[in-house]
Amino acid sequence: MKDQWNAVVNHQVTVEPTGQGTLSGLSFMVKDVFAVRDYTNGAGNPCWLETHSPAAEHAEALSLLLQQGARLTGTTHTDELMFSLNGENVHYGTPVNPKTPDRIPGGSSSGSAVAVAAGLADFALGTDTGGSVRVPSSYCGVYGIRPTHGIVSEKGVIPLAPSFDTVGWMARDPETLRRVGEVLLPQTALGSGFSRILIGEDAWELADIESKEALASCLELLCGLAESYEAVRIASQGLPEWMAMFRTIQGYEIWQEHGAWIEREQPVFGSDIAGRFSWAGTIERADQEKEAERRLEVRKHMADLLGTDAVLVIPTTTGAAPKLGLAGPLIEERRVRTMRLTCIAGLSGLPQLTIPAAGILGCPVGISLIAGPGQDRRLLEWATSLVPAVKG
Repeated sequence: MKDQWNAVVNHQVTVEPTGQGTLSGLSFMVKDVFAVRDYTNGAGNPCWLETHSPAAEHAEALSLLLQQGARLTGTTHTDELMFSLNGENVHYGTPVNPKTPDRIPGGSSSGSAVAVAAGLADFALGTDTGGSVRVPSSYCGVYGIRPTHGIVSEKGVIPLAPSFDTVGWMARDPETLRRVGEVLLPQTALGSGFSRILIGEDAWELADIESKEALASCLELLCGLAESYEAVRIASQGLPEWMAMFRTIQGYEIWQEHGAWIEREQPVFGSDIAGRFSWAGTIERADQEKEAERRLEVRKHMADLLGTDAVLVIPTTTGAAPKLGLAGPLIEERRVRTMRLTCIAGLSGLPQLTIPAAGILGCPVGISLIAGPGQDRRLLEWATSLVPAVKG
C-alpha cells in the first residue's frame, strides 16, 4: 500500500482477525503506542524504539478488535511520547492532512486521523490524554471519541499521564464509530437519547469568529432536536484556571512515568517537546496533590450538571487547523487556547464525541458532544441517529 500521506510507521505490521463478528470486513490501524505481539513500539522517538523490546502480547483493545473480525493493517505516527497536539515530528516528519495539506493534522494521534481521513483504514485507534484524538479528528474532518476515563482497557498501551489517558478511536462515519464502541465499551443500558442540550458559553467564547459562524447552524439544529436547551457557564473559576489545573496534574504524572528514562537515556526531542518535559520535571508533588483535590470538585460539578439526560455542546477546537510551520509562540498560543477546551472532558473524565460539522474555506471544524460518566454507548447511538440531520 502506498502511503503518500506519511501516516503509517510500518505497513508490514499486519494481523489477521482471530474471529468473526461486529467488525468483520473492516481494516484498522493503531497509533504506535499500542502493543502488537513481536513488534517494538517507537512512540514517535528513535531513542524509545532503540531502548525497548518487542511486545509479548497484543494490547487488550487490539485483541478485542481482532476477535470481532477486524484486520490490523499498520501502525501510525505519533508526536514524541504523545506530548503534543500538533502532529509535527522532527524525526519522522508531519503526516499530511488530506483535507488541507498546507495545515497541520493535529496530534498526537496524527497518523491515525490522517489514515482514516485518507481512506487507508476504515477506523483507527489513538490515545487521548489532553485532546490527542479529538483535535486531529477535528482538523482532519473525521469522527472521533474520547471515552469515559477507565472504561476502555489501556493494558498494553504506553502511558503518558495515567489519570487522564484514554483509548479513543476515529472513523469516517458515525456508524463505524458506533460499531467499534460496541466492541470496546462495556454493555450498558442505552436509554433513548438525551433530552437536554447545554451550550457551554465560556467554551464558545474561545472559538474564533469564523468557527462560530460556521457551526451556528449545527448548534441551532442540535438545540431543536432536544426537549430543552440552555446556555451555561461551565467553569465558575474560568477555563484558564481549569487548564492550569490539568497541566499541573498531567505534567507531574508524565514525569513520574518517563522522567527516569529521559534522565538515563538523554533522548533527542524536538525543542517544543523538550521544553515541556523539562517543565514537567519541576512540578512538586504537593502542587499535584493540591490540584488533584480540586479536580474532584470539578468532576462532581460536571457529573451533577450533565446527569444522564444532558449533553454539553462545545466547539472541538478554537478554529480550523493552523498552517504548517508556524513560529513557536504562535503555535503554542493556539495549543494553550485549545487545551482550555479539551481540559473540560479531561479533568472530568467524561466521554466526548467530535463530529465534522462544518468547514471554513475548505478546512474542517468539529463540534463536540460531552455526556455524563459512563454514557458512552448512549452518546454514540444518539450521535449516529442525529448526524444525518447535522450533515444534511
